[in-house]
This record gives sequence, structure tokens and C-alpha cells, in this order.
Amino acid sequence: MLSRVASNIYWLGRYLQRAENTARLVNVNALLLLDLPRGIPFGWQPLIQIVGSDDLYRSLYGDDYSESNVVRYLLLDQRNPGSIHSSLHAAREILRTVRDATPREVWEKLNDLHYYVIGQGEGALSRSRRGAFLQRVIDGTMLVYAVLSQNMSQDVGFQFLRIGTNLEQADMTTRILDVRSTSLLDPTGRAEQLAPLYNIQWMSVLRSLTAYQMYRRHVKARVNRTGVLRFLLQNREFPRSVTFCLSMIASTLPHLPEARSVERTLWRVRALVQDANVDKLVEAGLHELIDEIQLGLSDLHEALAEVFFKTPQS
Repeated sequence: MLSRVASNIYWLGRYLQRAENTARLVNVNALLLLDLPRGIPFGWQPLIQIVGSDDLYRSLYGDDYSESNVVRYLLLDQRNPGSIHSSLHAAREILRTVRDATPREVWEKLNDLHYYVIGQGEGALSRSRRGAFLQRVIDGTMLVYAVLSQNMSQDVGFQFLRIGTNLEQADMTTRILDVRSTSLLDPTGRAEQLAPLYNIQWMSVLRSLTAYQMYRRHVKARVNRTGVLRFLLQNREFPRSVTFCLSMIASTLPHLPEARSVERTLWRVRALVQDANVDKLVEAGLHELIDEIQLGLSDLHEALAEVFFKTPQS
């Protein structure tokens, strides 16, 4: 397979997953706003921090992190390469170039979703219509991926799709954990009053990853910070946990040309996640661990690009 085609299919998986996760984040944050009592400080800035877009956002909107600005930036702003609109547009442009390697139905489904976002996006800026819009995006991206996974030949190209999807999901899971674990409500002087709200916010972390029901099934305990962190970092069976995503990437490597640098980088970040002592890290060092995991994921992307996507010099 040409390196250009491999890279395109890899990024197709990443952009689809990014659009879905962004829709989930905005939707769950809106629901969290409804769950919190009146008078409790709440803002939309953490969503910008989760997607790692502070500098670009401030260059466009200044320090105004109002709901309307943040929602527009994450849903429709074409200047934001991570917005739902930009992600679906990029996925559509990639699919246009690799249509010979993907089922025809995928183009039809993605095209429909792309034009739905263009046509209905402005209406989704209002709270009354936002939920239905975001659910349509979530359902649409999952449908596109389902058509790909059920109808695309499970060849080398499909393995790159799996790698892109799982690497994007692992990255988003760590971002959500990092920001939500450091920017929850400040309990200074009101610890007893705010204690129940921490559970609500950790429930929102699970719901942003559609993990609440599976958490209760696996952990069999009330939602708490340590349990959520351990579940989303180290659970081997939940598809959005970091460990599961890295295991899925590992399962693709036997189907690809040998790449020792990719294997070494992957084993290193897997060991970092699996060997972490979450109980101790809850008290101190969690942010540093998440940073190290994210750097490992970045290194994994660079290793993949160097081995598989770099165009040979003539």
C-alpha cells in the first residue's frame, strides 16, 4: 500500500473519532450544567483545555469563554481544525481520495452527515436544538465507522483505520481525565457542602465516554475519583479505556510490515499505563503521569508517521 493511502486511511479514523468525541463532550457538559445546583460556579473553558486548543481559541475569541463562543468554536468554527465541522470536512476530503479502497456506502453516509452539519449547525447553537444535533453527529459517525468495519476488507488499509481510531480515542480519554481531575470545583471552606457534587462531575466524565453503565458493571461500587481513573486508564475490556485502545493498536502490528521502533514505543506507553499505581497517584503525580502518557501517544504517532507514512525521497 502506498504511504499516502495508508496515511489518509489512518487520518480518516482519527477525524471520525474526533468528531464523535467532540460531540459527546459538548453534550455531556450541557447536561452537567443542568445537574449542578444554582449558584455553583461552572464554565465552558475546560472543554477548550480538553481539546488542547487554548492558544488558538484566545487568538479568535480573546478571554471570553462564554457558552455561545465555546459551542460555536467546537461545533462549527472552520478556523478550528478540531471542530466537528472541520473534522467531518477533513474526513470527507480524505475519503474522496481513497474511495477505491473503501465501500461506496461510506461516502454516501459521510456526505449526508457533512451536509447535515452545514445545514443544521447554526440552529444547534441554541440549547433547545443542540441535543438532537449532537446526537445525530454521534450516531452518524458511529454509522460511518460501522459501515467501514463491516464492509471494508480487513487488509492493511483497515489496520491503519483501526490504529487511527484507537490512538485518537486514547488521546481523548487521557485529555478528559487530565482536565477533569484538575479543574473540578474548589472545595476550599466548603468541602462537606460540595462533596456530593464531585460524584456528579465524575459521573459526567464517565458519561462523556459512554462509560457509566460499564463502570458500574465492572467496578460494582459508587462512582468515585480513584475508581473512574483506574477504570478509564487500565480496564482491559472497555473499548474507550487507554489500555484497551493500546491493546487494539498492538493487535494490528502483526498485519503490518515489521516496525521495531513502533513496537518499542507502543510497549513503553502500554507499560506506563498498566503499571501505574492509581491509588498513590490520586494524591500526587497524576497530572505528571497523564502528561507522560500523552507524550508517549505523540511519540507513537511520530513513529508511525516515520515508518509508514513518510514518502521516500527520490
